Amino acid sequence: MIKARVTVTLKNGVLDPQGKAIEGALGALGFEGVGHVRQGKVFDLEVEGTDKAKAEADLKAMCEKLLANTVIENYTIAIA
Repeated sequence: MIKARVTVTLKNGVLDPQGKAIEGALGALGFEGVGHVRQGKVFDLEVEGTDKAKAEADLKAMCEKLLANTVIENYTIAIA
């Protein structure tokens, strides 16, 4: 079994209203000096098999087809 983590974030230049809301809430809670907050998604997956190259190719296909909207999001894949 291969364990992987896919992190999906908005591309630079794409508006992030949720990140702005979090930034404002942190300031309201007294956390000064926090800025440029961007939110994202993390997916932890287990892929059957032992071939890391195949697992990475499959994970990339998953990101391209479902996990990320590649028009506005970037993704990274980390295999453990």
